[in-house]
Amino acid sequence: MRVHFIAIGGSAMHNLAMALHQKGDTVTGSDDVIFEPSKSRLDRFGLLPSDFGWYPEKITADLDAIILGMHAKEDNPELRKAQELGLKIYSYPEFLYEQSKNKTRVVIGGSHGKTTITSMILHVLHYHEKEVDYMVGAQLDGFDTMVHLTEENDFMVLEGDEYLSSPIDRRPKFHLYQPNIALISGIAWDHINVFPTFENYVTQFQIFVDSIVRGGSINYNEEDPEVVKVVENSENQIRKIPYTTPQYRVENGETLLQTPEGEMPIEVFGAHNLSNLAGAKWICQHMGIDEDEFYEAIASFTGASKRLEKIAESDAAVAYKDFAHSPSKVSATTNAVKEQYKDRRVVACLELHTYSSLNAEFLKEYEGALDAADEAVVFYSPDAVKIKQLEEVSANQIAQAFNRDDLIIYTNPEEFKTYLKQKDFSNSALLLMSSGNYGGLDFDEVKGMI
Repeated sequence: MRVHFIAIGGSAMHNLAMALHQKGDTVTGSDDVIFEPSKSRLDRFGLLPSDFGWYPEKITADLDAIILGMHAKEDNPELRKAQELGLKIYSYPEFLYEQSKNKTRVVIGGSHGKTTITSMILHVLHYHEKEVDYMVGAQLDGFDTMVHLTEENDFMVLEGDEYLSSPIDRRPKFHLYQPNIALISGIAWDHINVFPTFENYVTQFQIFVDSIVRGGSINYNEEDPEVVKVVENSENQIRKIPYTTPQYRVENGETLLQTPEGEMPIEVFGAHNLSNLAGAKWICQHMGIDEDEFYEAIASFTGASKRLEKIAESDAAVAYKDFAHSPSKVSATTNAVKEQYKDRRVVACLELHTYSSLNAEFLKEYEGALDAADEAVVFYSPDAVKIKQLEEVSANQIAQAFNRDDLIIYTNPEEFKTYLKQKDFSNSALLLMSSGNYGGLDFDEVKGMI
């Protein structure tokens, strides 16, 4: 196939481009800006555009497919040319479905935990040398790319994102996959720029459950009442299999999972991750991995990139970074670190970076999210608010939203860095939560502070 990517630099897009290149397809692409690590990775595969920008002359009648990324706009000149020529234009998820329509599709959905669950499944399958096609939202140890496509593999494991598919296809991505095997980990309102009400957001999960192939199955988190409602109210003729958080305990900073063979130490921690593990176990069993094989493999799973990722440790302190940004994720992650390090002072730093988190109306959803931390810090950039063309948010609004009298708030990146550098982290656990970088924080520098 000859495939051209419009907006090749995106996290998902560049991984798909590399996967198709490895599969033997001819791949080209364009973008107006490409950041690291996408830039270096595309360059390594010979796929980095020689010039940034949009070039309609790249769109020719002999192309088999155009893959359109969310970063492009509806009036993109390359998109317009492709439409004029009548070329087949796919969104990213549409193309993945096309590649997997003759396979057994396994789709992991949920407002939180889907990357970790998908990563756990892939880790276990990789450990037992079971080859599958996949798409996951984080870089994993032992995997070159976040997307892998073949002709011969029987299964395709897909992380089911509820965000929109493309500028010209406003359906949530996970509506397009038509899974044979599915999972929902939890439902907590997110992406308010697209789903303005909680009810509208929940509807997307109802559509997802109804899209499961008849005779298929769904595993669902029985501890989430919204998930239970969505799954149990569906009239789709599928098997509905609940799961709950397994028994575990924490001793001397180590999490011990209860298994049929007794307690087993594991690398991941926190109730939310143990719940994720229970969901992953079910899915692996559907895919032919028995319980004993699952436990043997999961013991060595250290986590997905940026999901409670340990970035520094000394005898006196430890530091983690996490992608957590929505209220439910922030709460779960902060609670997990406090439970794991109950004898240490937990310092939790949250950057409000996404559209939802910087929305004045949505802020109240964060009430109590940082309560488990001994010291809580919120950083946000007024410039980011302007860029997103949102109503200005004040420090006072943030303080009221979190409802914590001793909340520390920074709006200046240098002042936040100075706070970290001058802090004594003896007998502490530092947690940095953000989908950004606190206005330019070098995470390698944090190692010198611990």
